[in-house]
Amino acid sequence: MVAIAVPLRAQPAPPDRPERERPVGTPQAVGAVHTLRQIPEACTRLEGEFTGQAAQPYRLRAVPAAVSCQPRARYLDAAQARPSAAAGWVLNDVIRVPDAACPSRQAVVRVWRQPAAGPAPARDGQGQARIYLEQARQQAAAGDIAALPRFSAQLATEGPACPP
Repeated sequence: MVAIAVPLRAQPAPPDRPERERPVGTPQAVGAVHTLRQIPEACTRLEGEFTGQAAQPYRLRAVPAAVSCQPRARYLDAAQARPSAAAGWVLNDVIRVPDAACPSRQAVVRVWRQPAAGPAPARDGQGQARIYLEQARQQAAAGDIAALPRFSAQLATEGPACPP
């Protein structure tokens, strides 16, 4: 009997499971600003902070990563983007951060990714998708610019409210 090895192909994650798996984060104190995630394609860093306020217990901000960064994707506010699996967005990451003063309460940030529309760029002999400056200039002059992938993040707070 001969066994044939079949290479495993990357299967897309189910819509309710994120593409990236990560453990629950380190508990954070009220007022301590912390980085949740870098999104290098969009030149964006997600920062969070527990506020200690009942109306808005956690604050999420998208901060530009560097002024010299050239984005290959766009970051959109969740209210504007309204990400969902039904709208073609893919759940990319779920970040859970417990409150140090109240461990039963967690900030939950869901990072969504919407792939660029259209065909993927052609790959060269080394398997790399390369974009050459002169070709990109010609495509831009002709108005043939591909849509960029997009990212967005939704914030939720889970767990019971803790006494002050």
